[in-house]
Amino acid sequence: MFLSLISSSPMLAVVWIAAILASLTVHEFSHALVSKLRGDATAEREGRLTLNPLSHLDIMGFIPMLLFGFGWAKPVPYNPYNLKNPKWDSVLIALAGPFSNLVVATVSALIIRYLVGNQIITDLNLLVVFLFLLIILNLFLAFFNVIPIHPLDGSKLFFAIFDAPRYAALRQFVAVRGPQILFFAIILSLISNYDIFFFISGPAFATCDVLLGDSCAGFFNAIFSF
Repeated sequence: MFLSLISSSPMLAVVWIAAILASLTVHEFSHALVSKLRGDATAEREGRLTLNPLSHLDIMGFIPMLLFGFGWAKPVPYNPYNLKNPKWDSVLIALAGPFSNLVVATVSALIIRYLVGNQIITDLNLLVVFLFLLIILNLFLAFFNVIPIHPLDGSKLFFAIFDAPRYAALRQFVAVRGPQILFFAIILSLISNYDIFFFISGPAFATCDVLLGDSCAGFFNAIFSF
């Protein structure tokens, strides 16, 4: 999609890049912020407690995110031994990312509803498009990252809940086989027309519909109908 945008709508391509960088930056910054608040300054010392996108950018994760919609930023480091409650503070740090994505999506939707609802700008204005892409990207990031598979954020909650010795085999499976299954699913979704991640795209678009009070799928298709 991005390669087509460059030739057909360069400004839309720029907006797409900006939306991705903003979404990933807020996600990673939130990890670093909660880590700092819970007693660990590792992320701050490594320059990650910032909204500068370059501090969080992993070029090997950014390129596939740009081209295919799947990618990653630099993981935010933290030392659990510095945390006030290592077990549950690790969960808070992990879930801070998806939570921040939900906040960004909600705020972006409110701004769109205000601007368009009061006829301040049209619904296909580049600012509205940017805000809309923030909604979609942040909802996808939120729902994707709560999957309980290492190294996604949801795995921290999973491991905290199933930390008893009797769940050792289950934790081992999720830690080792989980990433392999996730990688296979991503590859399959890229080479086929089947929506492997329907359990993410469905809730993401449904939530977007609620936030905007309109069909987000229809708006998405209108934006990218080139």
